[in-house]
Amino acid sequence: MAHFARVDEQNVVREVIVISDDVAPDPAPDNESAGRAFIANVLGLAGEWKQTSYNGNFRGRYAGLGYTYDPDLDEFVAPPEPSDLEAP
Repeated sequence: MAHFARVDEQNVVREVIVISDDVAPDPAPDNESAGRAFIANVLGLAGEWKQTSYNGNFRGRYAGLGYTYDPDLDEFVAPPEPSDLEAP
């Protein structure tokens, strides 16, 4: 299965979907363009979609809701832990 994350204008992950390997048969992440085409043309979903690895094999880690995509690193970054947000 191929996993794709929709990122908004601030590169925050707003949605994660799974599509069949039949749609994007090449090994990840080489199947990203086929997956994006399927998402746009068949599913009709708009937006910027980035492939993410459920096993964390590329782009740093699996993208979850609220994670951020860092284009300079080409990785998904986890949001800070709640304890990291508390003042000392």
